[in-house]
Amino acid sequence: MANFRILKDRSANGLMFFLTLVTMLLVVVMGIGLYLKSVPVLESHSLGELLFSANWQPMKGKFGFLPFIMGTLWVTSIAVLLAVPVAFLTAIYLTEYAQSSVRKYVFPALDILAGLPSIIYGVWGSLLIVPWISESLAPHFVNFSTGYTVLAGGIVLGVMILPLLVSLFIEIITSVPRELREASISLGATKWQTTKCVVLRKTLPGIIAAIVLAVSRALGETIAVLIVCGNRPEVPHSILQACYPLPALIANNYGEMMSLPLYEAALMFAALILFVVVLLFNLASRMILYRIEKTFF
Repeated sequence: MANFRILKDRSANGLMFFLTLVTMLLVVVMGIGLYLKSVPVLESHSLGELLFSANWQPMKGKFGFLPFIMGTLWVTSIAVLLAVPVAFLTAIYLTEYAQSSVRKYVFPALDILAGLPSIIYGVWGSLLIVPWISESLAPHFVNFSTGYTVLAGGIVLGVMILPLLVSLFIEIITSVPRELREASISLGATKWQTTKCVVLRKTLPGIIAAIVLAVSRALGETIAVLIVCGNRPEVPHSILQACYPLPALIANNYGEMMSLPLYEAALMFAALILFVVVLLFNLASRMILYRIEKTFF
């Protein structure tokens, strides 16, 4: 009987290790697959030309991805800058200051927002945010704007990742033992001092990890930005100009004009760029987390 239990334990351990290994290998397989599909365009164009050229003329075989890369970075940066402070302060209020009656109504609302399809956010942005930018905001800075801009994409994307960030921050902050809060207050600290010096210090690695997850989600968002960004293959120099993020490029064109030479390979290279950006961003964040934990914990 004891031998059977040991066998079951070893079998379960081996199965879980195998599944973990498969999950890790999926990342490698996806990267290799995208690279192999991108080989034709990499062989006919230099990497520097593909990444740093703004000349996008598929009919002439010219594939400069700089407008799409910059559009993705612009929209994601604005979304993160808008969403992170709001989500962070909301999570602190809900966990440290709000009454239970407030939480009872806010938490279901966050769940609803997190579960909405991205197409709804895109339509909402097209109906409300785009006209507001075109009619109310842009005239103060430029002569004309359609409203389909970097700013519209950033606002819509920021609203999309907001419930995810709030939920993650709440889970992380509530994981701090209540005894630490009580010990701080018993020593004379105010509630805000306890939150700042005890709770936030303890949860800093988790907060950074949550932001990384939200940024990764924002980098790959497709439908919402496809609707509100304007989809013009030009490098944006202002938040009131149109842009064309990489996910929107792939969604808009995959399956279309596949008869053009190298077009499919170019779109696969766009997916590979997005894959590498997310991978490098996550690796960099892990290094930052390691240094923070080594310094403060």
